[in-house]
Amino acid sequence: MAFEVNTEVFRAFSTYATVVILKMMFVSMLTVYYRVTRKAFDNPEDVKSGRTMEEKKRMLRTDADVERTRRCHQNDLENIVPFVVIGLLYSLTETNLSSALLHFRIFVGFRFFYMLAYLIPLPNPSRGLSWIVGMCVTFSMAYNVLTRAMFH
Repeated sequence: MAFEVNTEVFRAFSTYATVVILKMMFVSMLTVYYRVTRKAFDNPEDVKSGRTMEEKKRMLRTDADVERTRRCHQNDLENIVPFVVIGLLYSLTETNLSSALLHFRIFVGFRFFYMLAYLIPLPNPSRGLSWIVGMCVTFSMAYNVLTRAMFH
């Protein structure tokens, strides 16, 4: 298998990987925002701002908005990390720019749609379908990497 860096494909990958990682970081910051504004914390050391023991106890709780953004972020971690790793390998193989752009754009677009479907929330099956599309893109890139490795 010949690894040949196509500068245009690698540049496209770098751009889309950065966009989707920044989106993931935004969701993480949104989780923190909801924790602070809703005063809903998981750990006793996080409630030191409470004035009384009773207030501190009330701050150790779950909140629907915190949990929704936290679950969205967890799903980002489970999907964006594989996309970045496999996408990097894919961008280093002999792939053409139009195919690479199609993979990268679909994945990133559907991760944004997934985030909106989760945080708004949109009715099902919006979130599930957007997750499936993103996974199919990552599997497609993985298939391309493996077939190029085995047959070239």
